[in-house]
Amino acid sequence: MIKAYGYLRVSSQGQVEGYGFDRQEATIREYADRSGVEIVKFFKEEGVSGTKDETGRPAFQEMMTEILSNGVRTIVVEGMDRLARELRIQETLLIYLASKKVDLLSARTGENVTEAVKYDPMKKALIQIQGVFAELEKNQLVRRLKKGREKAKEQTGRCEGRKPYGETEEEKKVIQKIKNMRRTRKGGIPGLSLKAIAERLNVEGIQTKEGALWTPMQVSRALNRKI
Repeated sequence: MIKAYGYLRVSSQGQVEGYGFDRQEATIREYADRSGVEIVKFFKEEGVSGTKDETGRPAFQEMMTEILSNGVRTIVVEGMDRLARELRIQETLLIYLASKKVDLLSARTGENVTEAVKYDPMKKALIQIQGVFAELEKNQLVRRLKKGREKAKEQTGRCEGRKPYGETEEEKKVIQKIKNMRRTRKGGIPGLSLKAIAERLNVEGIQTKEGALWTPMQVSRALNRKI
């Protein structure tokens, strides 16, 4: 089964408050059910004109960010007019999607629209050109990040990345709490196990830096963190 995102767009506030989204979602779900497509998430473009390209579409940009970071490579729209009203904008978005190797399916016609675009020699050339520039932009970004890390290491002795648990005063208190639970008590009574500490933190509603539940491994890392 193909995993896909559903993309919905309405151009007026009246449509946002009315049945525009409901109709589009129903059409997409009906198509998905009969075509072996699993819609894992819907992105709603609220009050955005069909004449705007990808830079003026917050929901579209959010969707592409998720697509480029996971395995989903298919988008389903109710019809091409929901992607964009103007042919020029439709083609711009289709070329952009094709250059990212993303398929766009129309629920009304069942057509893989991006696949059809690839058969047009001129559009195929534009897709390839955009792909080259996308790769260039990616390489330049990687290069800038690498230089930034090297500079940070020269200045501070370490590269800035995800900050370890224990940077804030609140996190330092949690680490101290973990150490207290782990400490051997009077009479040689051993402290709590890593698993028991994780369970107690979760029961008390104390979350990790990512807002998730604690595991024994994360408790161990926190214990070894110098504060």
